[in-house]
Amino acid sequence: MRVEVWSDVVCPWCYIGKRRLERALEGFEHAGDVEVEWRSFQLDPSHPKGVRQPVYKALAEKMGGSTAQIRAMTDRVKALAAEEGLEYDFEHSISVNTFDAHRLTHLAKAHGLGAETHERLMRAQLIEGETLDDVDTLVRLAAEVGVPADEARRVLEGDDYTRDVEEDIREARMLGANGVPFFVLDRAYGVSGAQPVEMFLSALRTAYEHEDTPAR
Repeated sequence: MRVEVWSDVVCPWCYIGKRRLERALEGFEHAGDVEVEWRSFQLDPSHPKGVRQPVYKALAEKMGGSTAQIRAMTDRVKALAAEEGLEYDFEHSISVNTFDAHRLTHLAKAHGLGAETHERLMRAQLIEGETLDDVDTLVRLAAEVGVPADEARRVLEGDDYTRDVEEDIREARMLGANGVPFFVLDRAYGVSGAQPVEMFLSALRTAYEHEDTPAR
């Protein structure tokens, strides 16, 4: 059974959803038969390339709220993340355009390291305060999980995998995603958002029982 996950590496809800899916798989009787594939999606494709902003400032400008309101909102997200063992640090998080980071994840996928790279970039953004549009930073993070540094730099300094990222985003839209995280099980069942573990487990069981059902 294949579970495709459309996600952005700077998305706090996506990391929470990832942990909840992982917990659901721990309780799923047929977890060994499940292949999880990470797909690209941009939380904010309108964010200008090369522009780096502190997360609080970026959210305040985008949502029109005060810094105090934004902090209250993110504090709630931090509390939920902490329940999943994730210690978010929005104080030091930087908003960037993530298109190049997604191109890097496609290179990593070609090396069989897509999941590891996705996890590493999420941790770097949401917990460690790394800047995920910086070439040197991305090369270093990719190398940490085994992606050849020279290949990563070549990809990031060129335009390789641009079409792959664009196709992922187009496919997500075609399947009805208007936000992330978005989970699709065997192209037959969709789960939108960082749902409770119990819902993921129910979806996994349902999809497994109906593997022969044609995709809608």
